[in-house]
Amino acid sequence: MSDLGNKEIMAENIRYYMEYNKIKAIDICTTLKFPMPTFSDWINAKTYPRIDKIELMANYFGISKADLVEKRTGNPKTKGIKIPVLGRVAAGIPIDAVEEIIDYEEIPLSMAATGTYFGLLVKGDSMIPDIKDGDIVIVRQQPNVENGETAVVLVNGDEATVKRVKRTDDGIMLIPNNPAYEPRYYTNTQIAALPVQIVGRVVELRRKF
Repeated sequence: MSDLGNKEIMAENIRYYMEYNKIKAIDICTTLKFPMPTFSDWINAKTYPRIDKIELMANYFGISKADLVEKRTGNPKTKGIKIPVLGRVAAGIPIDAVEEIIDYEEIPLSMAATGTYFGLLVKGDSMIPDIKDGDIVIVRQQPNVENGETAVVLVNGDEATVKRVKRTDDGIMLIPNNPAYEPRYYTNTQIAALPVQIVGRVVELRRKF
């Protein structure tokens, strides 16, 4: 007998993949534009989603529609999300419009649900030994970071640089890990005039051997 239409199985499977991927209901509803009350009814087995909504959820989780419709047995086979690895980031060009894509990296769905991500090929040795020339950093796109965090920063519209960030009331300091390089300090006036722009926070390093 087919499990299609079984509200309890559907609810159990949706909840399972949410927990497995550490995804909240608000993340799914925001991304897939589901009304929260409707989604709440699905995961509480009150109603059953239409087939097009099932397909949207399956694609979101990186699974087949059958994985949501049928009673689950064994471990899930989920796929990640591929993000572009860029050779450079330039001022005034949205990340999703950059054409210099040199590769792709995969990130888990749980990470993808928390924001927009891209990879960047690191050039230079200013961040050794932690980050080396040719490494790929995974970056969460965001305009600000906390003190001490490593960020991708644009200065004067030039190619992006990867540095640790320290903010003060009067400006911002970009700090290299390599002691052969001096930190750069920019006043609030320079930040606005040049400008100095934080593109995103480095969340992961991937090194190919």
